[in-house]
Amino acid sequence: MAAKKKNNQYQELLAAMDVLEKEKGIKKEVIVEALTDALANAYKKNYDDNNARVEAVIDDRTGAFKVYVFKKVVEEVVNPIEEISLRDAMAISHGYELGDDLRQEVTPGDFGRIAAQTAKNVVLQKLREEERRIVYEKYKRLQDDLVDGEVAREDKRYIYVDLGDGVEAAMNKHDQMPNERYRVHDRVQVYVTRVLEETRGPQVFVSRTAPDLLKRLFEKEVPEISQGIVEIKGIVREAGDRAKVAVFSRDANVDPVGTCVGPRGARVQAIVNQLGGENIDIVKFEDEPEMFIRNALNPAEVKGVLFDENNGEVEELEPMGEDGEVRQRVHHGCTVIVPDNQLSLAIGKRGQNVRLAAQLTGYKLDIKPLSEMEMPADQTDEFAFDGE
Repeated sequence: MAAKKKNNQYQELLAAMDVLEKEKGIKKEVIVEALTDALANAYKKNYDDNNARVEAVIDDRTGAFKVYVFKKVVEEVVNPIEEISLRDAMAISHGYELGDDLRQEVTPGDFGRIAAQTAKNVVLQKLREEERRIVYEKYKRLQDDLVDGEVAREDKRYIYVDLGDGVEAAMNKHDQMPNERYRVHDRVQVYVTRVLEETRGPQVFVSRTAPDLLKRLFEKEVPEISQGIVEIKGIVREAGDRAKVAVFSRDANVDPVGTCVGPRGARVQAIVNQLGGENIDIVKFEDEPEMFIRNALNPAEVKGVLFDENNGEVEELEPMGEDGEVRQRVHHGCTVIVPDNQLSLAIGKRGQNVRLAAQLTGYKLDIKPLSEMEMPADQTDEFAFDGE
């Protein structure tokens, strides 16, 4: 009866291995390797306090298991746990010589119950590991893309967004829109910035402020971008308030700005609505710096651009994401001349228009009204904005 029960346990183990291999893609060899290690440790814990060299073997055809200990064949035994005399070894088999490893079965008669529980634990562990691996690979593929989720909870550091699959993505303060309030059960679209493989499952970090979130929204709303006809050359944002997007067309017959704006502004308005009313300036990218600077300062009119390559500086950007890395951008200098009545428009509220234009073009922009260009140098006051 006991033998029949043991055989049933073996068959159940083999059946579980087959299910995991067929349905979860976990190779039987992987389970067998993990299980033999676990059985060896279980034997040491329950039957051998001396830390002998132990090996567990499983027959992957029948599911039967055996436990062996290894001892070195020596002339004179010093450590009986690890050594056996040549005389005793030859009593077992005449084939042994000095220096050989003697492999001796020590499977306890009552080891079946412990082995069955160990096998169950290993199978469940492998199943959990595989499920975590599948979820990790899914979200790793979604890195740098948009996903939908539901606000689950909040603590002092993060808002946690439930993405499904038992995954809660973390969104830190820097990645939260200042014009949005996140309440539990709110549906929210987020941009996946980073995915880490952790022992408890994948750790996903998301953002609502990343410039690439805006890029993905344009790709969804503007077919010409996903088709490669129109290209986004640059995006800068003060999330929740204003953004500038530089676009370029590979087809001379396609207006990149008008294409992104859409009929009656429908395309860009759809994006604005998803960002809680964030204003979006779409400007045409130009290879020629002067023309690009003129476009970037829209809606202000520009009379002239005077370049001074020696008048530049390094801008330290704010740390982005969890790595806290400080990035830098070199701004070459130039003076932008605008009509007197356009000065406030060019600078923008709290300097926002020229600040974003500087970030988009990579130039330090000094804004001067046209009238000051005709005044003596000692009477001029420059308006310097470099994106800081």
